[in-house]
Amino acid sequence: MKPEALLYPTPAGLYCPAGRFHVDPVRPVERALITHGHSDHARAGHQHVLATRQTLEIMALRYGEDFTLSEQPAEFGEVIDVDGVEVTFHPAGHVLGSAQIAIEKSGTRIVVSGDYKRGIDPTCAPFEPVKCDVFITEATFGLPVFHHPDPKAETRKLLQSIVQFPERTHLVGAYSLGKAQRVIRLIRDCGYDRPIFIHGALAKLCDYYVSQGIELGELRPATLEKKDPAAFHGAIVVGPPSAFQDRWARRFNEPMISFASGWMMVRQRAKQGGVELPLVISDHCDWPELLETITEIGPQAVWVTHGREEALVRWCELQGIPAKPLHLVGYEDEGD
Repeated sequence: MKPEALLYPTPAGLYCPAGRFHVDPVRPVERALITHGHSDHARAGHQHVLATRQTLEIMALRYGEDFTLSEQPAEFGEVIDVDGVEVTFHPAGHVLGSAQIAIEKSGTRIVVSGDYKRGIDPTCAPFEPVKCDVFITEATFGLPVFHHPDPKAETRKLLQSIVQFPERTHLVGAYSLGKAQRVIRLIRDCGYDRPIFIHGALAKLCDYYVSQGIELGELRPATLEKKDPAAFHGAIVVGPPSAFQDRWARRFNEPMISFASGWMMVRQRAKQGGVELPLVISDHCDWPELLETITEIGPQAVWVTHGREEALVRWCELQGIPAKPLHLVGYEDEGD
């Protein structure tokens, strides 16, 4: 079976006509297979959703229990028959519950990787290479300039700043699903054992991570001691980046604005966001990891869904691997 007949892009997203399902559709559909819980991939309103248990539970936390009419949990490695199409979910290493989805029929296997990373992250299952005919990859950081540093080295910059500026409150911007919990765990793994304050928008998901066995240490609401500004001197406060642009951030003492993102490699982005302490911590592959992943899997073809598509397509072609961009729209960098 030709791969283009098994899976192809539509305005709603990638569609498998044989199985009558979409993967990470950007508009409500009858049957959706979801790679992970970020809002650009997991949307409410589908009639039936197939995803890992953790992704389904995360969607319920974010959108309410009625985010779909019916849901079906998938275990990693479990073979699921969807109208004659074999579907299996495999760890993507992006956030808790994130998965690659292998789609197979008539001897042709396509792997939709969703968003993924290769670095060590104790807050989610590590990426699992899956042999396939076609590998569909993102390219969020798909340019040779992107080489991500060691996340622990970046985290130590934050801890060193606290020692250097003990009177200042260090506000760390981190997206609510995945990045915030990973940053908190990195801070703990670097030896910081004091309470970490969190914005209220992070509470439900941090509680969920803890319920899944992810140790985050003592977390306190960032509003708990608002009548005593001195309580936040030298403290770490983690919150969504959007919160640092409003009045909520202004009550902290001489706030040191930080942001944990792969985009902090781009100085102009940090400057435009008023970020004083950029932390290059990404939940996506950098350029070398993208190339290493494609080389390791050895697909017959590579399709690129979103990001910096052209450079990666060109690299594949130079390696003798047929490649093409899919030009999908609606996918951002919420979990970068």
